[in-house]
Amino acid sequence: MDRPEVIAELGSGHGGDLTHARELVAAAAESGADCAKFQLIIADEIIHPCTGAVELPGGAVSLYDRFKQLEQPLWFYQECAAACERHHIAFLCTVFGPKSLALLSTVQPKRVKIASPELNHLPLLQAVAQRGITAILSTGVSRLGDIERAVETVGAERCELLHCVTAYPAPEHEYNLEVIGRLAVLFGVPVGVSDHSTDPRLVPGCAALCGARRIEKHFTLNRAGAGLDDAIALTPPEFGEMRAFVTDIHTAGGEAGRLLLEQTFGTARVSAALGDGVKRLAPSERANYGRSNRSLHALSALSAGTRLTDKNTALLRSEHNLRPGIAPQHLEEVMGARLALAVPAGEGIRWCDLLRRD
Repeated sequence: MDRPEVIAELGSGHGGDLTHARELVAAAAESGADCAKFQLIIADEIIHPCTGAVELPGGAVSLYDRFKQLEQPLWFYQECAAACERHHIAFLCTVFGPKSLALLSTVQPKRVKIASPELNHLPLLQAVAQRGITAILSTGVSRLGDIERAVETVGAERCELLHCVTAYPAPEHEYNLEVIGRLAVLFGVPVGVSDHSTDPRLVPGCAALCGARRIEKHFTLNRAGAGLDDAIALTPPEFGEMRAFVTDIHTAGGEAGRLLLEQTFGTARVSAALGDGVKRLAPSERANYGRSNRSLHALSALSAGTRLTDKNTALLRSEHNLRPGIAPQHLEEVMGARLALAVPAGEGIRWCDLLRRD
């Protein structure tokens, strides 16, 4: 098996500055990245303006406002893709809804990334499947049933998984990396890891030992930067160190690879990161389940008696200031139903808020 693909998660760390985006791509390539990943953000596809402040690695942020600031036109992503081509690394981009997917599709990507909160965004996954694009699905803050539904929606033949712990930073001892091989066997798809822990080598090295096909790690030029994830990202020297260590573990393989890990980090630390291979919500992400994932929300204040349509509702992340609503797999059941109770703007629409369809 080939060495795992190493992905530099640039995200929105460019801040909308094309010069900075090009600098990030150049530095990622020089640091050994095989791929640079961006995010195509359309704020209204992700959260409601009433979401308010959200605690992120760099502190509390008014997330909707920040997402609006990070929206970029198509040509920006075309230029990012061109920069990747100049530096001989792959271009990858996260999409958050059908609109951003349609926009990115004009760049003709062979694959797209779906972040963990969108793993249950079934209309997005259906749109990806219709376009025949390979979807790399992050599986943080999810259970096996969520993964199964997502893989079935996209189709296993054009699907890959990234095991993930949705916490920033993610505790290394919660990563349970033995699950990589279990998921690969269970779903018959390539599996990698998206690592939000702070050590440059431990989780990526253990992932390589477990047969990860891809290893994604946040990348920055400066951890004091203004990017949403800069505080937990790797600098170029750290990223290069990670890439070299992953190569060493992959080359050694098996017992020799594990021995190298244990000599570097100690047996207890390696064993904790490897875990038992049983897929479960990590302790650090349990409180986010149902909140960072998608559910049905009111786009504006809706009065009792209002009939639900795709004009007055959307599948959004709830985060922690808004209540979650009905899960996406029930969307067809509830569209056209009338409200029994008024729902404030931005809040999740619950089963108890509905009358039966008439």
